[in-house]
Amino acid sequence: MLNPASVHVVFADLQAGIVEASATNPASSIRRAAKVLNGLVAALDIPFTFSAAPRPGGPVMVEELPDGEPYVRTGPSCWDDLAWREAVLSGGRSTLVICGVTTEIVVLRTALDAIEGGLDVQVLVDACGGIAARTEDAALRQIEAAGGVVTSVAGFAADMVRDFTTPAGRQVIAALHQLA
Repeated sequence: MLNPASVHVVFADLQAGIVEASATNPASSIRRAAKVLNGLVAALDIPFTFSAAPRPGGPVMVEELPDGEPYVRTGPSCWDDLAWREAVLSGGRSTLVICGVTTEIVVLRTALDAIEGGLDVQVLVDACGGIAARTEDAALRQIEAAGGVVTSVAGFAADMVRDFTTPAGRQVIAALHQLA
């Protein structure tokens, strides 16, 4: 069972104009999963960060996410952004949960770097999108081979909340119903 007190969530490149570029998961599905994850983060008091690719006019995160300032990175891995990495590590959380677009670039590189940096990693595939099914599958296999866990928003939630009759459990199950 995963303890919410050990988790930090990163929303990577869930930006207007980038989410729509996913070829493996429709933008509407990514947005719905991100919205549900946003509800889980709120219900379970899990810290989160945004990492964004630089864009003309600045990054615009999708509206399904909570408000917050993104860390704008210059390369393919969130881990390479020192300010972002320090923000994540300063919280003392041992598990990094990643979602984003594209799976083969930002999700893959961040997952591998975080694993190498000593964190447990989970990737939520329903809140990710890739360039092509074949290359996304290769990236997910690479993450698993390195020790990461590939799961879904629902699987992640069910691993943390085992009693849906508690106040937090009721909030979580209500959020999960939005996946359908």
